[in-house]
Amino acid sequence: MELIQTVLVFLVTLGILVAVHEWGHYWAAKRLGIKVIRFSIGFGPMLLKRYWGKDQTEFAIAAIPLGGYVKMLDEQEGEVAPEELHRAFNRQPLWVRSLVVVAGPLVNFLFAILVFTLMFMFGVQGTRPIIGEVLPNTPAAQAGLKAGYEIIAVNEQNTLRWESVIQETLQSLVDANEILYKVRDEQAREWAFNLDLSNFSPDDFSQQGLFEKLGVTPYRPQFPAIIGQIQNNSPAQQGGLQVGDKILTFNGQTISTWQAWAEQIAKYPKQLVSVEIERQGNRLQLSLTPQNEQGRGKLGVGVQVPKDWQSHYLSLERYDMFAAFGHATAKTWDLSLLTLKMLGKMLILEVSPKNISGPITIAEYAGHSFALGWDRFLFFLGLVSLSLGVLNLLPIPLLDGGHLLLYALEGIKGTPLSENSLVFMQRIGISIVLLLMSLALFNDVNRLLN
Repeated sequence: MELIQTVLVFLVTLGILVAVHEWGHYWAAKRLGIKVIRFSIGFGPMLLKRYWGKDQTEFAIAAIPLGGYVKMLDEQEGEVAPEELHRAFNRQPLWVRSLVVVAGPLVNFLFAILVFTLMFMFGVQGTRPIIGEVLPNTPAAQAGLKAGYEIIAVNEQNTLRWESVIQETLQSLVDANEILYKVRDEQAREWAFNLDLSNFSPDDFSQQGLFEKLGVTPYRPQFPAIIGQIQNNSPAQQGGLQVGDKILTFNGQTISTWQAWAEQIAKYPKQLVSVEIERQGNRLQLSLTPQNEQGRGKLGVGVQVPKDWQSHYLSLERYDMFAAFGHATAKTWDLSLLTLKMLGKMLILEVSPKNISGPITIAEYAGHSFALGWDRFLFFLGLVSLSLGVLNLLPIPLLDGGHLLLYALEGIKGTPLSENSLVFMQRIGISIVLLLMSLALFNDVNRLLN
């Protein structure tokens, strides 16, 4: 069921983002007097289609969902009736063609602002960035950070959640070799510390060890090992666990916290384990078999959270519509710049191309973000949308940015490029796009295998 949900969420996500991008091209073309023949979500054989409007534009959903296109009236695509030549794309002035092309990525950015605005209006919940431990002989220890400090700002940017700390820290890794953490101690006193990042790179994020290398670990409250929820048809339910059960031992080893229980379960995927529990004052012995989830054991249970935990350790970031719009616009700008900078670092080999993700990884994140809640899913939608906007503006033939490059050359030259030149540049574009797709798929498969 989890796999089916991931696939469905991925297809819906991809459909929304492709429709948004292509709608930008479609809307601009219609407003500028160009005839649109087809609006397709996906490539290949048509699964569904319907004709709409005065021009009987064909709206279609095709079999291969990885993209889409808007087909306009164009003499390069086929014969055009003399009475419709004025509505052909190739007959339009250079500025009109450029506007139609740039409209797709532009709508991607506008859509990102929209979903980020909704996200901030609904509220984004996360754990407060409280430091749990400072490791010795690390930049954090040398700077003077201590356990219990809450990181309230990074480089003057307020950080209400660990996600904000991560984003601002990554921004600092790309831009500079130093980062300013502003913290608040348990007595509400505020301090500022400079951390040296000269031995770090953005690749540390992909290795999932950045904060360990910096020398800080997030504070994690130690909950008692009491079952708070159980998923239907899960190994826990099948093995006889019930809500309210307190875990006493695991394979004979005493269990005192939920974290210790979870760590033990993760070590035994598809293996029979023995668990002693306390239920209504009675001790019971159960045998369970955790399922295998990416090499880790999982029972399908959740912890019983104390009532006062959220007020102490969770933070809700929520704004009214106008403030949310301002924060959303700033986030779209910051993340777009960060994406461009990371791409630039890849070109000069300062960042590993292993960070490029393909459809498999995107599908996993889509399903994971949807399972975590609407705020995470909206953030995922906005992030992928602005990433598509940035990538499509790269000056690579076949992409929107490639078309804009050709139009710029046409403007400089004064006449359209020759057919041989166009074919040559298209071949270059195809080669680059195929190389990037192959690299993304290779990275996806490599992540799965490892």
